[in-house]
Amino acid sequence: MKKCLANPIFSAIILLGSTVVLTTGCSDEESLTVINSQTGTGVQTRAVSSSSSDSLFVANEVIVKFKSNSSSAARDSALSNVNGVVAEKILTRAMKRNGDKDGVTLVKTSKNVQEAVGLLKKLDAVEYAEPNYIYTIDETANDAYFADGTLWGMYGPSTSPANEFGCDAASAWAAGHTGSGDIYVGVIDEGYMYTHEDLAANAGTNPGEIAGNRIDDDGNGYVDDVYGWNFAGNNNKVFDAALDDHGTHVAGIIGASGNNGVGVAGVCWNVKLLSGKFMGRKGGTTADAIKAIDYFTELKKAGVNIVATNNSWSGSGYSQALYDAIERANSAGIIFVAAAGNDGFNDDGLLASYPAAYSNSNIISVASITNTGALSSFSNYGPKSVDLAAPGSDIMSCVPLKSKGNVYSSYALESGTSMAAPHVTGAVVLYMASHPGASVSETINAILNSTIPTPSLSGKCVTGGRLNLSGF
Repeated sequence: MKKCLANPIFSAIILLGSTVVLTTGCSDEESLTVINSQTGTGVQTRAVSSSSSDSLFVANEVIVKFKSNSSSAARDSALSNVNGVVAEKILTRAMKRNGDKDGVTLVKTSKNVQEAVGLLKKLDAVEYAEPNYIYTIDETANDAYFADGTLWGMYGPSTSPANEFGCDAASAWAAGHTGSGDIYVGVIDEGYMYTHEDLAANAGTNPGEIAGNRIDDDGNGYVDDVYGWNFAGNNNKVFDAALDDHGTHVAGIIGASGNNGVGVAGVCWNVKLLSGKFMGRKGGTTADAIKAIDYFTELKKAGVNIVATNNSWSGSGYSQALYDAIERANSAGIIFVAAAGNDGFNDDGLLASYPAAYSNSNIISVASITNTGALSSFSNYGPKSVDLAAPGSDIMSCVPLKSKGNVYSSYALESGTSMAAPHVTGAVVLYMASHPGASVSETINAILNSTIPTPSLSGKCVTGGRLNLSGF
């Protein structure tokens, strides 16, 4: 719960914990082994690296919030000042519901981004101006990888197998707490493989939409958004087999089917996952992240029981527009779980990672620990801005494997605060399933108050402790 705001700077925004060739949140030079689900053998190994010091935003684009009382002439003059034209007017239903009649404007400019932002901020008609940041890829049951000791993040000190530093989801399962099929989670990330053998049972669908009729049945502005929406491509294709391993891995940690004799078990054996895909081949942007967040906010307002979104992406560029979108989710009663970042930085300082370091009270920011209880070498920390830690090193979960034109259900080890965050998102679901009607603040307090003090986390996060689900 929050926290402090560092000074806004232009810097990179990173989606944490994956294996594509862009900046990645897996630890530096962390190898990833993809497991063939049919043979159990490793079939592919890739090395990834992490870089987060470069400024990453769309060239010649800025996001502008005009003051509500500014005239059309003043707005036109502002655009003229930066040789700008309107590329897109972003006015979501969530913005309108929140009393915002203007939204934000995506402006194409011939000027350098920093120069354009500086000029616009000086104008009376402008409330704020900022870059359009790019988000790039920075990751008791009888399930095979649980039974063989691989799935250490789900263990506890008295489970079998046992690990003192796992989140002890296994104890919650043994007590009959496995989640609920009536609870939805939004995965704001890449897309995810909703047909994966370990995810299909928990693939959520929009209850207000009829598949394939090419009609916006629920009137939310998105046609046939059955499994969610692809904001990067502006269509309903939320899974790309060639790209979406990170989103699939995250989804598996939250909600891979448990006790089905296959693969892995997620923190929640029962949950409904919806996709807010905002990552494309060239990354994702602030503009698309805002739309994804507001999409889930509006679904919640329409009656879909969305309790949380998982956000395994971060960086050090402060965006007022993104902060405002998270606050709209807060007002709707949605918890926003965020990865703390993979730079090894103190998030309380000038190099704070966002969205984890925003002050919204619905954010839970999550650092990563290893299976020996150490703070992962790559993990960001912050005694004021990071709430707790969860398993994030060498985490096994679901991935797609594309081979000879076919897509198979597979599994992979990945490391990153991307992998820590979905453990906490799963915790939100477990708590709310066993405590119907719990508020955002009650749920967050329950998660933070149940952490186990851990020496490596003393002075490194708000609680000084690690995720503990044994009482959930």
